[in-house]
Amino acid sequence: MLSLQEISDRMEIQQLMVDYSEAIDRKDYDALDQVFTPDAYIDYRAMGGIDGPYPVVKAWLSGALANFPHHQHILGNISIKVAGDTATSRAICFNPMDMALPDGKRQVMFFGLWYVDAFVRTPGGWRMNRRVEERCYDFNVPEGVGSGS
Repeated sequence: MLSLQEISDRMEIQQLMVDYSEAIDRKDYDALDQVFTPDAYIDYRAMGGIDGPYPVVKAWLSGALANFPHHQHILGNISIKVAGDTATSRAICFNPMDMALPDGKRQVMFFGLWYVDAFVRTPGGWRMNRRVEERCYDFNVPEGVGSGS
């Protein structure tokens, strides 16, 4: 049976994951400061992006996602394991993305991936200190395009 503290921790961590998705989909990259620790490591390479420390990846996001005017990050099958003041999770992300093609047409592509995350409890609440994407599939992607988020 879960304790009230573990229930609370899991709910806070799950909300943090939703906050990440909402910040990316709204292109409100400053909101990510409330999701990640300043020294977090992020690895988007599996989906065509970069890896590195949070400040570097945050600065990269606005340019990388500029070609995708519409996108959604839909989470499911969220598995969270709490161990005191640290936690880990694995979650499915379904990520449809819309982009303009050189001929003026639009194309919607679909990405399936897992987020593999680590969290730490801070004085300001739970924060993500590691996010690694694992690729599952893509569909309808123009050659040379990755999701980058």
